[in-house]
Amino acid sequence: MQLRQVDVVSEISPEDFKKNYFIPQVPLIIKDMAKQWPAYTKWNWQYFKEIVGDQKVGIYNNIKSDAYTPINKADEYTTFGEYIDMISKGPAAWRIFLFNIFNHAPELTKDFSWPDNLAKGFVKRVPMLFTGGQGSITHLHFDIDLSHIFHTQFMGRKRVLLFPYKEQYKLYRKPFEVLSVADFTNYYDSVKSKLNVEQFPAVKFAQGYDVTLDHGDTLFMPGGYWHHMEYLDSGFAMSLRALNSSLPGKLKGVWNLLGMRSIDTLMKKTAPGKWYGWKEKKLYKAAEKEIVSG
Repeated sequence: MQLRQVDVVSEISPEDFKKNYFIPQVPLIIKDMAKQWPAYTKWNWQYFKEIVGDQKVGIYNNIKSDAYTPINKADEYTTFGEYIDMISKGPAAWRIFLFNIFNHAPELTKDFSWPDNLAKGFVKRVPMLFTGGQGSITHLHFDIDLSHIFHTQFMGRKRVLLFPYKEQYKLYRKPFEVLSVADFTNYYDSVKSKLNVEQFPAVKFAQGYDVTLDHGDTLFMPGGYWHHMEYLDSGFAMSLRALNSSLPGKLKGVWNLLGMRSIDTLMKKTAPGKWYGWKEKKLYKAAEKEIVSG
């Protein structure tokens, strides 16, 4: 892989952000935006446990999905309080994603500000919380609706691998899905890495970014960016989503949600083996074309 660092700024003017990052669709880390929020010092495990500890949540392990895996189906269920206790004790490869904690504790929305000066079209009814124990992994994927994301890390550190959407065939994207068939676990560690470059040779040509997020860092991920995340410490993050700013992006997001996902779900139920076999042939053929073209 050909990786470089994401630009980092303490703060940025709306004009500079739009000219150098939003319009050209380049990721950016903003260090101080979240440090102005009450959430920066107020939000922690104990506080969340007190206000939403009894809420039932689905938790997810590190196992990659296969031909038979239903989309977004939780591996276990527990209460948020019990989950916090579990991941606070040390390494625990369990994570929660798309948890709308604000439905259960709407007062939390007063603890942060929407960056309306940087982007328009924020979906303000669905800010989302993502939590993970040390060692938990969010495997490489892109968000199905192609929204722009402002992802703020709270507590602990998280390592993130990013690729533009156009790199999809080098990443062995599964047709009709938002996932890569390759396993990028521990991609940054030559000893522990599970990435098999002999099986997935096109990955060597993929151009992307490697970044580590600390408490308070806000990562801007343009719509459609592939991202793989590994929790170096137990922690949580909040994503603020803005609808894709281009008409083609909006239409593609709608197709992904209503058309592509529905077809994939139907085929996984009716002919999972044949469906997965067809996908494999397609993704390897697409990757081979990328290799040949250089």
